Amino acid sequence: MERLYIPGIVTGMTITLKHFFKKKTTVRYPEVKREFSEIYRGRHVLKRDDLGRERCTACGLCALACPAEAISMIAAERKPEEENLYREEKYAKVYEINMLRCIFCGLCEEACPKEAIFLTKETVQSGYEREGFIYGKEKLTEPADPDKRIDISKRQTPEVIEFKKNKTFRHNI
Repeated sequence: MERLYIPGIVTGMTITLKHFFKKKTTVRYPEVKREFSEIYRGRHVLKRDDLGRERCTACGLCALACPAEAISMIAAERKPEEENLYREEKYAKVYEINMLRCIFCGLCEEACPKEAIFLTKETVQSGYEREGFIYGKEKLTEPADPDKRIDISKRQTPEVIEFKKNKTFRHNI
């Protein structure tokens, strides 16, 4: 019997039939989107304050905290006519994240003292060219329209949300 490989064939067919009737774990991707947790770390976003001004002050702490060295920026001084665009005197003239290097660890989000950068639930789109994966301010900054802004409240702890309600701190203005 062993010369005819019948025990081996029967064993293999048994295993195959067991797996054949199990629930499938494959997700039919373009048609069906996979569920992510509320604290999933995906694409980055540079937040704006309530008045629509950019929060980032180009302090560079996010770039220092990044273990993959994926963040780079160039700081500039705000001009008097740009008070409605930038929150502080210093702002990020150039802000880039190399998504090919980024490991989505969230350390940039933790290091930012102005709560300017957050990781969202959105996924980074795939592509064939390397140049498309260096995200500049035009891709990272959220829209100025308050209705189109990205909600990041699930990424914040209740203590942080309570702290932000206190407007006596300059940070919350």
